[in-house]
Amino acid sequence: VQLQAFGGGLVQAGGSLRLSCAASGGTVSIYDVGWFRQAPGKEREFVGRMRWSGDTTYYVDSVKGRFTISRDNAKNTVYLQMNSLKPEDTAVYYCAARYRDYVTYQYWGQGTQVTVSS
Repeated sequence: VQLQAFGGGLVQAGGSLRLSCAASGGTVSIYDVGWFRQAPGKEREFVGRMRWSGDTTYYVDSVKGRFTISRDNAKNTVYLQMNSLKPEDTAVYYCAARYRDYVTYQYWGQGTQVTVSS
């Protein structure tokens, strides 16, 4: 499967952005899609995930209530809606997919930069 992430940009604190992750090739076998981020000088951090079926989502505590993952079935695209952004959300965001649970994410999109100014 190929993933393409886009939608990043520069936004002021308190603002919103929506990232997109378009999937192609082998999408019928995807188990879930995860969103990750990596801030400068820090390790990559898991943000949340959504079952490809769309019935289950999970978020880390730091983004709960602010970030929402959704999916457009017709477009094979998963979205990360980010509201009430904070400067500490600044990072390169990645989407990733895997074909079953309890394994590492095998397929990664290119990152998209999100910068939140204070």
